[in-house]
Amino acid sequence: MCSLKVNNPGLLTTIQDIGRIGYGQYGIPAAGAMDNLSLQLANILVGNNRYEAALEITLMGPEIIFHNNLIIAVTGGNITPKINGKEIEMYTTIYVNNRDVLSFGKLVNGCRAYLAVSGGFDTERVMESRATYLRGKLGGYKGRKLKIGDTISVNIDKSHKYIGVRRIPEDLIPIFSNQYTARVIMGPEDDRFTDDGIKAFLSSEYTLSSQCDRMGYRLNGIKIQHKDGADIISGGITFGAIQVPGHGEPIIMMADRQTTGGYTKIANVISVDLPYLAQLKAGDKVGSEKITVDEAQKLLRQREERILEAINEFEEMNSNV
Repeated sequence: MCSLKVNNPGLLTTIQDIGRIGYGQYGIPAAGAMDNLSLQLANILVGNNRYEAALEITLMGPEIIFHNNLIIAVTGGNITPKINGKEIEMYTTIYVNNRDVLSFGKLVNGCRAYLAVSGGFDTERVMESRATYLRGKLGGYKGRKLKIGDTISVNIDKSHKYIGVRRIPEDLIPIFSNQYTARVIMGPEDDRFTDDGIKAFLSSEYTLSSQCDRMGYRLNGIKIQHKDGADIISGGITFGAIQVPGHGEPIIMMADRQTTGGYTKIANVISVDLPYLAQLKAGDKVGSEKITVDEAQKLLRQREERILEAINEFEEMNSNV
């Protein structure tokens, strides 16, 4: 059996894929990777489907021993990954041997790293996804974060070809910092806020409070004024929706968000900016900039086209080996 063993789980390490899509109507949160761009890039580097499950590593990395020769890649926030104590390059294909040990050091930037392995993790799919939803104890590895002694099986595809050494093009590698201005689309309840409230939201910089996790980011800063209260009839909650409860401080809903909510939503962070928000931590700063739906869709198309272009380049390189 091909597997890896957890010698030390780190602070919060879970199995995540693109998420449990299509079950919100039944009250099942999507979960999935907070930074789905880094998830995709890691999988591309090891020859997997780009939405395959990987390990999401938060702030303090685990120590993992490999029980077979494998192809791996580490992307996302830089937590100084090492093999057998020697620092390794991120955003590139890495070949590891049986008994090699992966560990992590200091946090350099971001806060979430992603470890993909060739073949993907052999865990049970729950509602078509391997994503871990911690609050529901669902999916991933026994529905929880990893613990000391856990052994995770890895799928081995015997027809898997040698893929060489892939490196993500520099223009596709995200740059993370402790401050980010997120582009947003206003609504759907922006008409429930005063003009001064809208102005305050768009012109202010907020600080991520200590109450920020995979479910949502509570922001501290200038309060946003409602016209007539914060409560609405409960409606659907999307990744990046910005709710403003009665206290006036916004909350950005993240991967483990609930499926519905009864607070006014002033705006929604656009898809291409969510990976950068996912790499912020308590004490970091976030601002906002209004753009249109057409602009957001154009940015998403451009990113998707660039990812597909990179995949095609790697596949063409392999066909010439």
